[in-house]
Amino acid sequence: MSPQSTPDPGIPGKNPDRSTRRRGAGGRRRKPATGRRKALVAAAWTAAGIVVLGGTGAGFLYFKLNDNLKTVDINQALGTDRPGKADNGSENILVLGSDTRSGSNKKLGGGTDDGSARSDTAMIVHVYEGHKKASVVSIPRDTLVDRPECTDAKGGTHPAAQNAMFNESYGTGGAACAVKTVESLTGLRMDHYLEVDFSGFQKLIDDLGGVQVTTTKAIHDPNSHLNLDAGTHTLNGQQSLGLVRTRHGVGDGSDLGRIQLQQAFVKALIDQVKHVGLFTDPKKLYDLADTATKAVTTDSDLGSVNSLISFADGLKGISSSHMSMVTMPVRYDPADPNRVIIEQTKAHQVWTALRNDRSIPRTATQGTATGEAKGVVSAS
Repeated sequence: MSPQSTPDPGIPGKNPDRSTRRRGAGGRRRKPATGRRKALVAAAWTAAGIVVLGGTGAGFLYFKLNDNLKTVDINQALGTDRPGKADNGSENILVLGSDTRSGSNKKLGGGTDDGSARSDTAMIVHVYEGHKKASVVSIPRDTLVDRPECTDAKGGTHPAAQNAMFNESYGTGGAACAVKTVESLTGLRMDHYLEVDFSGFQKLIDDLGGVQVTTTKAIHDPNSHLNLDAGTHTLNGQQSLGLVRTRHGVGDGSDLGRIQLQQAFVKALIDQVKHVGLFTDPKKLYDLADTATKAVTTDSDLGSVNSLISFADGLKGISSSHMSMVTMPVRYDPADPNRVIIEQTKAHQVWTALRNDRSIPRTATQGTATGEAKGVVSAS
């Protein structure tokens, strides 16, 4: 049944007609809500909140109504020439933060309203068998890769390219080409795809009431409009966006330093959600869900309320303490310090571990470029 034909489920702020509310079929007066019925309603709101939780911890998962969700049919675009699915219940999710330069994102993304888009943030979230822990691998946007030929969601074909920046895959052919590139790099099948834009991220943090972090050093970056002294802060949406986008105010000024901040912020966000009373405040939960689903784009398999609830329910046992976060092993390009090159041998260790559903060995990331920003931000 579509949302339009479904009776109002009791969204906060709505007041259904009293005669409709009190009488059932045949005009009989309905029984007052029992304790069990109230518990079921609370459970339903909790299930919705779990989706919000899931989205914030592994590259950002969200929920509300079907007609709020935007979807991309990745399977149709990529066909059957893909890595196989795991048979043990583990899953891989590609999470992208998009910097579309149009609409409400124009001011946030910078530049002109030309409608262009790039993947400003990219994370592979590997959920292990049993769904009790996860590993997150961030892919630097400035990584030079060999982009495979790909077909976008509209059927357009894009030729392969060598030594192309990773984030150009999304700019060239959208979500489908980004997924194709990641699968080509890793040999891992991306079971799901999630994308969130700048303006949606900012509003989501504001609706949440901010996120508390502690900075060990002052961060002042005029490019991202972020000014934080050392200490504990509750960041609003604009400040949070500035933090996950800043690169000149920390470390060596590279994209790798920004990734360190993003990973720390994600963990802080997971911890924060657990303490804001979402599950006891239906109105707040509804507002968050409304914002989140308007900001998110998913693969078609996740493009419904039921699918998102089911998927997120399987992630609810993963806390920040059970989430390992690393950056894909890279080194600076000798020909251009603003670009990085994959350390193939070490990266192979990462992909092999995930393919076999094992923890990523520490040796895989030792001695690689880091951006020198680790420890600058932590959860409070």
